[in-house]
Amino acid sequence: MRIGVLTGGGDCPGLNAVIRAVVRKGIDVHGHAILGYRDGWRGPLEGDYSELTIDSTRGILPRGGTILGSSRTNPFSRDDGPATIEDLEVDGLIAIGGEDTLGAAARLHAEHGIPVVGVPKTIDNDLGGTDRTFGFDTAVHVATEAIDRLHTTAESHNRILIVEVMGRHAGWIALHSGLAGGADVILTPERPYDIDRVCRLIERRHERGRYFSIVVVAEGAVPAEGGIATATAGVDEFGHERLGGIGHALERQIESRTGFESRATVLGHVQRGGTPTAYDRVLATRLGVGAIDAATEKKWGQMAALRGEQIVTVPIADAVAQLKTVGDEDMAVAEVFFG
Repeated sequence: MRIGVLTGGGDCPGLNAVIRAVVRKGIDVHGHAILGYRDGWRGPLEGDYSELTIDSTRGILPRGGTILGSSRTNPFSRDDGPATIEDLEVDGLIAIGGEDTLGAAARLHAEHGIPVVGVPKTIDNDLGGTDRTFGFDTAVHVATEAIDRLHTTAESHNRILIVEVMGRHAGWIALHSGLAGGADVILTPERPYDIDRVCRLIERRHERGRYFSIVVVAEGAVPAEGGIATATAGVDEFGHERLGGIGHALERQIESRTGFESRATVLGHVQRGGTPTAYDRVLATRLGVGAIDAATEKKWGQMAALRGEQIVTVPIADAVAQLKTVGDEDMAVAEVFFG
């Protein structure tokens, strides 16, 4: 079989581990030819690919990013997109991506019969159908280390430090890094925040003799009084605005309301970059093996997923039908330590 593989959407640690696993088992065990398409769905649309071999994928396991490149190209944004992908001279595609990349894969399979297998990738950990996505553990580790470092400078200067982390629709990074880093307030997209309550929690810490605070906020957090997540400019081919700025907005609001000196730190893309953690390397490798096995068995329209301790397959359509978001029980644990 000739199997194509692509990585779409935002990059994240562990992508190369998936590619390596697909190539290694696909060639050594199943005898397939593996084609690597460049820059997500742009590669199949423009016929931009190269053959992947065991030699060409040596040494990529610990590398961040993706050797195939990535983009937010939407095959449905072009009139001839699905037809172009139908004409590919491959027996199947392995699409490694998040909500948008796999959403496109689900439509291509359901509406055009394109043979595709999915692999769940996102640092946000918000895909349904799988207990964990690779990249999340690394992002939480990076954010937690930053929070640990900010603790010392916040305490030295008696400042309120706001840490803005990624998370458009789901606050898993904010919740886990905030818990691990001992944050005093955590704000997520799932629960609109009350700025007055945030300030009361900070003031309570001052009353208890703690003159600094750490506030962790997801980029998609919104105020309770209405409004939308703070955006910069433009939208991508899937209609998503580029978010950013909530940390600096909170910095101004908190300082003006409390009188306490406040500073914001935006972690941004540093959460996506660098060497994947051991956990993400192992999970990505297992998902890659599961994906090439599913393709070999022609389980098209399925996604490799982690359920408990096992790698299984689930329908891609089910995985993207509804995002996995932070629930009240999850937040209740964190709230014990607020203020």
